[in-house]
Amino acid sequence: MQELIDLMKAEGLTEEQAYKAIEVIKKFAKDKFPIFGGAIDKLFDKYGTKAEDDFMP
Repeated sequence: MQELIDLMKAEGLTEEQAYKAIEVIKKFAKDKFPIFGGAIDKLFDKYGTKAEDDFMP
């Protein structure tokens, strides 16, 4: 996951924006493919984003 964060930062996003983008992608994937919700959670949890509470509005 850090590689993806680094790519987003290289494109001009701040670290906070990159982590927020990952959360948006995760939610989008779970909404579009609810049958894979558990697998999506495991994938994102495995690669560990920063604490979600840090970036929630």
